[in-house]
Amino acid sequence: MDLQKRPSQPAPSAPVAEPTDLRASDADRDRIADILREALAEGRLDAEEHAERIDGVYRAKTVGELEPLVRDLPGTHAPHRPAPDPGPAPSRPAPGTVPAVADENLVAVLSSTTRKGRWRVGRRTHAYAIFGNVEIDLSEAIFEYPQVYIKAVSVFGNVEISVPENISLRGSGAGVLGNFEVDTLDAREPEAPVVYVDGVAVLGNIEAKPKRGKLIQNLEKHLRKHLG
Repeated sequence: MDLQKRPSQPAPSAPVAEPTDLRASDADRDRIADILREALAEGRLDAEEHAERIDGVYRAKTVGELEPLVRDLPGTHAPHRPAPDPGPAPSRPAPGTVPAVADENLVAVLSSTTRKGRWRVGRRTHAYAIFGNVEIDLSEAIFEYPQVYIKAVSVFGNVEISVPENISLRGSGAGVLGNFEVDTLDAREPEAPVVYVDGVAVLGNIEAKPKRGKLIQNLEKHLRKHLG
């Protein structure tokens, strides 16, 4: 009888998932979205291509599904270094930066008023919706000032405000048997414009939020041109 001890066989190891098979995290999606934003700002992608790829980012379930979206763009294989945090934008405009008189008044009484497309945003805009609807779309607007103030009043009406994703957004207001909702947003670039929305909704609705996939293109060049 052979009494010599034989080495025990190692237990079979569990299969290891390939890196591309791993489930994508929010941080993974944010990293890819940042690369796409840079590509749009640099002109490597047009607005339509950027929107299509951003949709793919939010549909992706795994890391492998994210990689093809940026495979042809620079920075894909470089180690990810998050941009310095500029800190949150102030909750109110700096004193003296916003005039007391509105540059533009948008009024809808039993009607609708819309401001959108390529338009120059003043420092102060007033919106009044009385049994009507006011739409302010800043997603393609030209920002000539670092701080933009919008005063909104809704009485049995609706005020909707859309902004690009790469600016800061702040709000202060109230709903009286109505709804006042502003999605707080912080830009990565410290010089990015800040939009302040103040207002009151009486049996009405006021909303301000970013428009997905919409950015101020060439933000740094834009700010140098308009802000000196």
